[in-house]
Amino acid sequence: MRVHPTGVVVTAALFIGLGDGCTAFKRWAYGEGASRDAWQQPERVIQVLAVRPGQRIADLGAGGGYFTFRLGDAVGNTGKVYAVDIDPGMIAYVQRRASEDGYRNVEVILAAPDDPRLPQDGVDLIFTCDTYHHLEDRTAYFARLKKYLRPGSRVAIIDHSGTTGLFVRLFGHFTSSSAIRSEMEAAGYTLEHEYSFLPRQNFLVFSRAEGLRKKESASESP
Repeated sequence: MRVHPTGVVVTAALFIGLGDGCTAFKRWAYGEGASRDAWQQPERVIQVLAVRPGQRIADLGAGGGYFTFRLGDAVGNTGKVYAVDIDPGMIAYVQRRASEDGYRNVEVILAAPDDPRLPQDGVDLIFTCDTYHHLEDRTAYFARLKKYLRPGSRVAIIDHSGTTGLFVRLFGHFTSSSAIRSEMEAAGYTLEHEYSFLPRQNFLVFSRAEGLRKKESASESP
C-alpha cells in the first residue's frame, strides 16, 4: 500500500495534537535502532571526536538519549555525560533508562531555553545532534556557553542539512553548513574540522577562538 507524503504529515500532526511535548511521539520522531544507525553512524561519530575515558560531556538536546548512552560508554565510569533537554518528559525518560540500565555516569539536566545550566566547573565537549535549528538567537546562545568550556574543550554540532527528508524540509528542521559556521564564528569560535561522512547531516567541530581566549585571560589578570 502506498502512503501519500501528505498523509504522513497529517498523521504526524495528529500525534502532536494529542499532547504538546508528547514523549512517545518525540522518541518516534528522533528515531532509534538499526534504521537510524545506518545513516547516523554513531560509533564513527564518537570515534572521530576522540572521546576518551574520564571526559565530561554535555549532550545538548539529548532527547531520548540516542547519543547520551553511547557517550556514556565512551567516557566510562570515571567520566560524566550530562543529558540536557528543556522537555521534562524526555529528561524523565532518560533518567529512568539510566537508572534501569545502570548508567551511573549519566546525569540529567532540565535546561532553560537560553541556558543549558551545566556545572560551573565545565565540560570537555559540548555535543549536539539535530538540536541546533531549534535554538533561538544561536550566536548569543553559544557565546554564553563559553563559560562552561574547559581549556582545550570543543563544541560539536550535527544538524540536518535539508537535502533529504520531507519532514525535515517541510518544517525547516535543518541548518546549512555555512550558516552554522558563520554564527559560531560570530559567537567567538573557530572551525576545527568539518566532516562529510554523514549523508543527511552537517557535522562541524569548533573550539574557542584563540584571540578571544588570550583577551579574556588578560582581562582576568590582576
